[in-house]
Amino acid sequence: MGMKIKKILYHLIMLRDKILVPFVLLYILLAALGIFWIEPKTFESYITSIYWVLTTLATVGFGDYAPVTDAGKIYTIFLYITGIGLISLFVGRVINTVYVIDKLKVGGKMKYTGKHHIILVGWSPKTKLAVKEILKTDKKTDIVIIDNLEKAPISEERLFYVRGDATDEETLLNSNLPKAKGVIIFADQIAQDNFLTKDPLLVDGKTLLVATAITTIEEKLKIDIHVTAEVINENHIQLFKHVQVDEFIPTQEMISHAAVRSLFSHGVTHMYSELMSTQYGDSMYEIPKKKEWKTYRDAFFELLNLGATLVADRGDMHINQKLDQMIPNDAQLFVICDKETISQLTSRVEK
Repeated sequence: MGMKIKKILYHLIMLRDKILVPFVLLYILLAALGIFWIEPKTFESYITSIYWVLTTLATVGFGDYAPVTDAGKIYTIFLYITGIGLISLFVGRVINTVYVIDKLKVGGKMKYTGKHHIILVGWSPKTKLAVKEILKTDKKTDIVIIDNLEKAPISEERLFYVRGDATDEETLLNSNLPKAKGVIIFADQIAQDNFLTKDPLLVDGKTLLVATAITTIEEKLKIDIHVTAEVINENHIQLFKHVQVDEFIPTQEMISHAAVRSLFSHGVTHMYSELMSTQYGDSMYEIPKKKEWKTYRDAFFELLNLGATLVADRGDMHINQKLDQMIPNDAQLFVICDKETISQLTSRVEK
């Protein structure tokens, strides 16, 4: 018997939460209809009546409209008694809902429903720098971070947090992976701190599992998502190519190579920094191929005259050694220039 009463009370509470908003709206509309019927001369229109009911229940009381008959005044007292408590309950429910949503968002328990966003897997100092770079480079793209932290690591307007294991399909779908512009997988920071010197395979192994989970979803939904991964050991890169990882963040070996080169060619690290960051104004951009460009020489010198330097076709950075070769139809050309120049170039090519 006691259990049945508890169930009934539970269902009543749930019903109250569901009908509260429509009940408040209906109450306001009927209350406005009542005063409009009682004093049609004072309240010239139904909209005016609604306005008066809202100001009365909100205890604002501008005084521009007020009942003049005894019936209207009694009706106003009735509204005070029944309506103010109801509105207070409604406002409290709205505030509580906002609090719950904010708590869920900060705790990473809400699904991300946007699209054309960038997913960053794993929180680390590198991830933080990546967030700053994205926010600085693109003023519209949202960022979704996947990690197991108790709450969002940082607070930004266009940053969203999904808490969970990135190797789990549900977590990836909660970040709306199918609609994402791309994914960057950073090496697990905890694994780096504990196993990098003992067993570096464990660090890249977790990254490989995340990449495999993404590939599984791609194959299941028949979609293609650009994936960039941080690989600690350069020898492991071949393994990642089997799970359709498109690009790799510079490994420790690459960074060490740049450091050694700086001893023999002073200033080379400044060049790397300028290529990899937008803080100097110039950056690397992809540009579509013009129909008039038959050879790399055609493209190289025309772009140079416009203030851009053609540096690569996909991963091939030996353009200066093949200027007289024909540009293939599927070429993916990259130039170095500033934002103003790339904007002009893109518009010229589209025309």
